[in-house]
Amino acid sequence: MERVEFFFDLSSPWTCLAFHNLPGVLERTGAAAIYRPILVGGVFNAVNPAVYAAREQADNRRLQHSWKVLQDWARLADVPMNFPSQWHPAKSVHAMRFAAALEDDQPALVGFARGAFASYFGRQENLDDPAVLAAVADAEGLDGAALAAAAGSDAVKARLRANTEEVVARGGYGSPTIFVDRADMYFGNDQLPLVEAALKR
Repeated sequence: MERVEFFFDLSSPWTCLAFHNLPGVLERTGAAAIYRPILVGGVFNAVNPAVYAAREQADNRRLQHSWKVLQDWARLADVPMNFPSQWHPAKSVHAMRFAAALEDDQPALVGFARGAFASYFGRQENLDDPAVLAAVADAEGLDGAALAAAAGSDAVKARLRANTEEVVARGGYGSPTIFVDRADMYFGNDQLPLVEAALKR
């Protein structure tokens, strides 16, 4: 059974870093993870609307400094981080529906997520463009056209909503939200050392 649940949205740079850093944690601890797509905008709307207000503050020192810290973390993790781009803040509903359509095939989901992160944070492509997402899927050996069709289904839309509602109900407030052994919650890339410590206890 997977000890780690990784609830994520592809539009978050901190999630991109955590996604790339988590495998090291899993390797060192012998734990397994399950990846759960969510719509982070739905989480913000439900429990963390202050995020939107902070983005509107041009003189927000904490936000400005966070861009510097983000680049520091990216260098440490050796992850390309060409961010923010012209698409920020990105709409991620199409991307997360693609991801939700792959949730039952975890290796495919991880591959697609890796490609989507490289597309948005590396090449500065539009995360909300289904054609871009289909091309990402094709590059990962998936059927982009079939995935695009699945992503538009009512079942996939319902699954993404259910995942989002679940993470909110369990106490989450953003992406990535990480659970160890179901009840032990952590948030963000910088808390991965705490996740590792919890797995080793």
